[in-house]
Amino acid sequence: QLVESGGGSVQAGGSLRLSCAASGVTYNSICMGWFRQAPGKEREGVAALYTGGGPIYYIDSVKGRFTISQDKAENMLYLQMNNLKPEDTAVYYCGSWRCGMNPYSDADWGQGTQVTVS
Repeated sequence: QLVESGGGSVQAGGSLRLSCAASGVTYNSICMGWFRQAPGKEREGVAALYTGGGPIYYIDSVKGRFTISQDKAENMLYLQMNNLKPEDTAVYYCGSWRCGMNPYSDADWGQGTQVTVS
């Protein structure tokens, strides 16, 4: 089970920190990430990592602004979002999947949290 929190409404240039609490998963051997879906658009991957460590993925549009991190002891995933832009407005989802699989078809998802930037 994945439970997101931390969304909200901010002005452009502001910051938010999203949190995802993971339970019932083998946290140390999966891929986890943040995805977002804006109205009328497809879900897109924003940032992802392997919980066992290694390279981190960011979509180009958030590089230098967003930071994904984890607390393995607490089975928590975070997304620090700085210098937010109106185009970042979307519902943000936490996802977990077996590395090597297609997250868009195989991930487990949280319920999503709304981020609105004006």
